[in-house]
Amino acid sequence: MTVHPLPPVPGAVHEDASMDEHDEPEAHALGVEAARRRVQHVTGVEPSSSFDHEKIERAVRLLFEAIGEDPDRPGIADTPARVAREYDEIFAGLLVDPVDVLSVSFEEAYDEIVMMRDIEFHSMCEHHLVPFTGRAHVAYLPGPAGRVTGLSKLARLVDVCAKRPGLQERMTAMIADSLETALEPRGVMVVVEARHFCMEMRGIRKAGAETVTSTVRGRFRDDPKTRTEALTLLRS
Repeated sequence: MTVHPLPPVPGAVHEDASMDEHDEPEAHALGVEAARRRVQHVTGVEPSSSFDHEKIERAVRLLFEAIGEDPDRPGIADTPARVAREYDEIFAGLLVDPVDVLSVSFEEAYDEIVMMRDIEFHSMCEHHLVPFTGRAHVAYLPGPAGRVTGLSKLARLVDVCAKRPGLQERMTAMIADSLETALEPRGVMVVVEARHFCMEMRGIRKAGAETVTSTVRGRFRDDPKTRTEALTLLRS
């Protein structure tokens, strides 16, 4: 993915009609840096690329025109630029590798279950571009070396996997895949519970219904005793 021109954050650069060609490279550089900082702030990882803010802004203007809105009226004139900056945050997971979130680990010779419950997340359904939101529960059984990662990294991993257009099923598997790649654990269990606004705002309109997905691998899948222990911890 190539690096595209990005608008500066409000207050960083004030562009007007008097800006000459010598000012444009500096404004562009400041805009790119502002976008990079937004992504790094929400993911904790250096992004590999950037979004095309100019194209996003044109698309938002076209959307307003398509529904009969005036994209230049005062209330929404700045919305295209706001949406472009917003996408740096809510789709930041597209710009980083989830495995990189777990790049820091420790050999603690720990061989029991590590679990983090109720990790809140917000994601975007790729079918309708409306949110789904909920909680993820993540557990792993360290491998022979007893390698563990920081607890905050588990929460960050869920966040990064959620920050992209996607499906709950894919997000659940992505979290498990990343844990397996980074830590080489003996087992992984990921359970995700979410409400989908594509079901609540439109379509069947069933408010409050939750969708549960799970991925169970390694010892959690093959050893009933270990799986029962993990499920007991999850429900306690």
